[in-house]
Amino acid sequence: MAHVPQRFFDALAVRTWCGLSLSALGRAREEIDAINVYPVADGDTGTNLYLTVESAAAAVEAVFAGHELDAGPPGAGPSAARADGPSPVEAGGPSLAEAVGAMAHGALIGARGNSGTILAQLLRGMAQVLTERSDSAHTDGAGLRLALRNAAESARQAVAHPVEGTVLTVASAAADAGEAAEGDCAEVARAAYEGARAALAATPGQLSVLERAGVVDAGGHGLVTVLGALVETFTGRTPGPSAPVTVHARVEPHPEGGPDAGAGLTPGDGPHAHPAPAGECGPVNGDHDEPAFEVIYLLEADDAAVARLRQRLDALGDSLVVVGGDGLWNVHVHVDDAGAAVEAGVEAGRPYRIRITHFRHADARAAGAERAPREPRRRAVVAVVPGEGLAGLYAEAGATAVLARPGEPPASGELVQAVRRAHAREVVLLPNDAELRHTAAAAAEQARTEGVRVALIPTRSAVQGIAALAVHEPGRRFDEDVVAMTSAAGATRYAEVVVAEHQSWTTAGICQAGDVLGLIDGDVAVIGADVTEVAATVLDRMLSAGGELVTLVLGDEAPGTVTEHLEARVREAYLAVDTVVHRGGRQGALLLVGVE
Repeated sequence: MAHVPQRFFDALAVRTWCGLSLSALGRAREEIDAINVYPVADGDTGTNLYLTVESAAAAVEAVFAGHELDAGPPGAGPSAARADGPSPVEAGGPSLAEAVGAMAHGALIGARGNSGTILAQLLRGMAQVLTERSDSAHTDGAGLRLALRNAAESARQAVAHPVEGTVLTVASAAADAGEAAEGDCAEVARAAYEGARAALAATPGQLSVLERAGVVDAGGHGLVTVLGALVETFTGRTPGPSAPVTVHARVEPHPEGGPDAGAGLTPGDGPHAHPAPAGECGPVNGDHDEPAFEVIYLLEADDAAVARLRQRLDALGDSLVVVGGDGLWNVHVHVDDAGAAVEAGVEAGRPYRIRITHFRHADARAAGAERAPREPRRRAVVAVVPGEGLAGLYAEAGATAVLARPGEPPASGELVQAVRRAHAREVVLLPNDAELRHTAAAAAEQARTEGVRVALIPTRSAVQGIAALAVHEPGRRFDEDVVAMTSAAGATRYAEVVVAEHQSWTTAGICQAGDVLGLIDGDVAVIGADVTEVAATVLDRMLSAGGELVTLVLGDEAPGTVTEHLEARVREAYLAVDTVVHRGGRQGALLLVGVE
């Protein structure tokens, strides 16, 4: 879709850049995946960059949506502003600081893989400068030059042992070229793009694994793509091709993500049996084989604890990248002992959204031959869950769980990735949230284009998902299984007990900030001051219509005695009703209730 070129770097330019970057990476994703041989030839760099930018773009859209709701009728908000008209701030939209802050935060929490994590730090580095220099409306070419320089430097600082010939080299070249340019944002962006493009073409001469494989750096190619979108943001025109992606041969990723994938990258080729560097940070174990696992998690911790964590993880493995700040970090490392990497995070603070990927190449490397792709299983269940406790419960039941942090729902790309991880011909998708239905539908449609048969069951709560999972039988026909799961979910009434964040009108009257709310089937039914009393009232109202089983999911912030009180109440007043209690962890709601 055509857009009006932006003269300044303001909030609308940030929004436009995110959208154009996402589209450009969507077009280039498969090509970038195919040349991914470094730090591990797992064929997912393009996908990881796409998911990282998708998370950034979603965060920016959420900021604009909030302002547009406050601004009144359509056309009055920032989406109607033109490059030669009022800034988004003047039009009632978000400030530049709000937009770039959302972009950086979205990228941080959604970062995937080595290159995605570095891209998140590049965006954070830009945001730091743009927030400090902005007049709350926009910045000019000089501000963009400084932002590009800070981005490149902060990304290098985030990597334990920087290696040339990678995305870090491309980012530095972009900053150098941008600094040499004079003029407005369009001129600076164009110079940065051309500098990055030239640096990308030179990466095979800096990194032997790229030269042997005959390709340029995949992460660098992705960054050039993002910078090309920045040029288009300010000029309205797509720049020329980034750079040749191959030097003398095209690389196809190993079906199991092995390091021997692709032309020119086989055991015994050259002075090393495998690429000498082990990641953006280089080798830490000499000639030792590449680590078996990629470990990524978000971490809530202070600066001092993170400094100690860096040292600990640096000793455990390689490809160490730690990005973020202000108490929230994204940690990425390749290790042989995944448990030790997670334990180090627990010692430093609170890790969550933990993702552990096995590179699955040890056997192929030892044999010097490709392994046959793993045969997909017949059927799987993919479910979005609101807390760590429920994630464990769903996983024990055989489902692939996608953890949704309160206030940060997963993007469609994350759900598509979960469907791929499930590695099944048939997938049942449980969004477990009414607001995620459209996101889940988009993910299901994408998965179908990849040959997966997907059924979306519109579950609106995790307790409905539990009911659906309880009747799931992979052995029966797909349609019959979906019907049974849908019926079980639909027969389960759901409720939650939460604390009101601000004063508002509800279907039960006016609530004040701090009030305890009981919601039944999505509507506020009870307003009170005591968690146990509100929960008991909610449960009574739900059981007044009958029921055989009550499911209680207790959040970390709820009083521990509330479930004991409710269980006793069910035993005394509802003799034919059973009760099951689960601990949900940090799930947003104090209590989830299901009655079926």
